[in-house]
Amino acid sequence: MQADYVIVGAGSAGCAMAYRLSEAGKSVLVIEHGGTDWGPFIQMPGALSYPMNMSRYDWGYQSEPEPHLGGRQLACPRGKVIGGSSSINGMIYVRGHARDYDHWRDSGAQGWGYADVLPYFKRLENWHDGGHGGDPAWRGTDGPLHVTRGSRDNPLTRAFVEAGEQAGYPVTGDYNGHQQEGFGPFDMTVWKGQRWSAANAYLKPALQRDTCDLIRALARRVVMQDGRAVGVEVERGGRVEVVTARKEVILAASSINSPKLLMLSGIGPAAHLSEHGIDVVADRAGVGQNLQDHLELYVQAAASQPVSLYKYWNLLGKAYVGARWLMNRSGPGASNQFESAAFVRSHAGVDYPDIQYHFLPIAIRYDGQASAEGHGFQAHVGPMRSPSRGAVTLRSSDPKDAPRILFNYMSHAQDWEDFRRCIRLTREIFDQPAFAPFYKHEIQPGADCQTDDELDDFIRQHVESAYHPCGTAKMGAKDDPMAVVDPECRVIGVDGLRLADSSVFPRITNGNLNAPSIMVGEKASDHILGRNSLAPDNAEPWIDPEWQTRQRVNDRTLTNKSVDRGVA
Repeated sequence: MQADYVIVGAGSAGCAMAYRLSEAGKSVLVIEHGGTDWGPFIQMPGALSYPMNMSRYDWGYQSEPEPHLGGRQLACPRGKVIGGSSSINGMIYVRGHARDYDHWRDSGAQGWGYADVLPYFKRLENWHDGGHGGDPAWRGTDGPLHVTRGSRDNPLTRAFVEAGEQAGYPVTGDYNGHQQEGFGPFDMTVWKGQRWSAANAYLKPALQRDTCDLIRALARRVVMQDGRAVGVEVERGGRVEVVTARKEVILAASSINSPKLLMLSGIGPAAHLSEHGIDVVADRAGVGQNLQDHLELYVQAAASQPVSLYKYWNLLGKAYVGARWLMNRSGPGASNQFESAAFVRSHAGVDYPDIQYHFLPIAIRYDGQASAEGHGFQAHVGPMRSPSRGAVTLRSSDPKDAPRILFNYMSHAQDWEDFRRCIRLTREIFDQPAFAPFYKHEIQPGADCQTDDELDDFIRQHVESAYHPCGTAKMGAKDDPMAVVDPECRVIGVDGLRLADSSVFPRITNGNLNAPSIMVGEKASDHILGRNSLAPDNAEPWIDPEWQTRQRVNDRTLTNKSVDRGVA
């Protein structure tokens, strides 16, 4: 029950750190409350809607009633299983844009600019282009994390990219390479037809070493002595025990559970801790604050031909998909089916993409409920950089109580403007000739939803989390009163304690957060080991040279009257 390093959380960053620290010969003990990732519901990419809705694998968190969404409580799934949320997510691999990391650097996270983090993305990747093009010079080919692309056989998947080009947007062969902006193929963390989670990529190989071990337990608090973290108090089998760290304790328990653990350990806003009778070890106002997420909604269309995945959405079809996958990891079950993507700018004057699209060749919800219309398709769309901020706070001092999670979604007028524009731009894309052979009619929002007020009502009722919470223990300069960790991931105000997961993001990155979270674990490992960071890579990403005056590379006269003319 002791090791050089004790890591709380076997998620994306925690698995990466367990691998790198044990690889360096350090003894590592990982604490994970969840259990095994055995079973087809996790390992089959096409079954992604199941594990995130199963209490066996998910903490089951919900937001507080959101005041700007009519009091709705939104689901906030977090992985309670080895691999963490990388074992229940949509397996979409997005690094983020170069400007995201330059913003981190400029806001106080020195050493985390794009030139600094690009070498770590390359180190973690084992990238396979699948014959769909790409930027090999920008990618890694011998890291633990396999990154692949789907077959893109479905004609709807190809029509989405063609429609984007017809609407005047660029096409990019690799949004994780030189040019994020545009329409093109999605990358996914799938290898040989199986989910390639952080558990499969990092933790399981690490556990083969004598230097790494895993215990299943609920972390209750960090044990402090004279201002230094010396271990973690855990509960397992009905007993409370202490796991001792000879060198450091490292929190990697998610942007929800990491700030909760800090506060239970006396590190956080002093007044809030005192409310719950917790002795203050370090008064850090930023703990639990700065909570960010991506919201999205689905623009759904009915299909005029039976070309969507709906043909498998029956007992016989699901049996066929499952049998093919179980036999040889092939067929529709071997892909997450998010095979086409887009990153676009919402209007002229935005220098890099602020809208993301996930295209899916079926009309369906994340909970697996297919549209009553039958065959169809949808674009998940949402803004990338909402100004809204929320907070994670304690419900009580009981470690078993879920924290309070208030995202404060849609609290700025800009949020509403951005989402209306997202819907109108999506309608324009679906109105292009590439979709003419397949488009029947709009399912949602629906043809009668056109005015700003009508769109706002739809947004209020239907917007959903994209499950990208982050920012609740932000990285920054030591003299920043809202910073929680310094640029080496050391918790400010205490010794022997680090935090490395999506909590430390100063601002949310473009796209899905699994890849940046693993990168944080990779880079933090070098800081923990006292190594020099990898040499910067100064490759220059593509920025539209006329971004100040145009929204897309080919601004043409638009034919869809529902488009906001101000964005063309």
